[in-house]
Amino acid sequence: MRYKRSLPLLVQQLEGLIIIMQYVSFVLLFYPAAYQPGEACEETGTSTDTLILCRACGHELAAGVDIHFVPSRLALSSRNDTLVGGRRVNVQLFENPHGHQFEVITFRKADVTQHWPADKHFSWFPGFSWTVATCPRCRTHLGWAFQPSDWPDTITKTRFEESTHTFLAFITHRLLTEDFASSLLMTPKSFMS
Repeated sequence: MRYKRSLPLLVQQLEGLIIIMQYVSFVLLFYPAAYQPGEACEETGTSTDTLILCRACGHELAAGVDIHFVPSRLALSSRNDTLVGGRRVNVQLFENPHGHQFEVITFRKADVTQHWPADKHFSWFPGFSWTVATCPRCRTHLGWAFQPSDWPDTITKTRFEESTHTFLAFITHRLLTEDFASSLLMTPKSFMS
């Protein structure tokens, strides 16, 4: 009897923990200085040259210069955030038809695998079709690739990358900045000369 009453409480606590972990992941992505690693790590600023990595495996996806804001009137909310070093990025919140919400940053280009055919339905960006974008190394779902809806459903990767009409939207908590990843790699004091 006692276990039946404690199970809903445990589920509620786990849901709260998941929300907190998502917030912490977001803060650490955009504010790596919030994590103070200690004396063994050098402090580095984020610049437009900073690499954006897959959080799951560390694969280099894009550079800071590849961030390109594409506004959507379908976003539930939109806010500016500042990366360390002064780089401003716009984060948009979207909801899919199943009620799942995603905070995304849009990029002009990135090293991802797109899974065509593109779908015209339920696009967050009117006039664009979408397809799933995954990490080419670990196959983690990172976000979506968008192309004009009047294009064929399946296109070549080269055509996608060379066009100025295409872009990608990555889920913020599935990304990591190179600066933050470097701050996690500390050299023990005994190894330092």
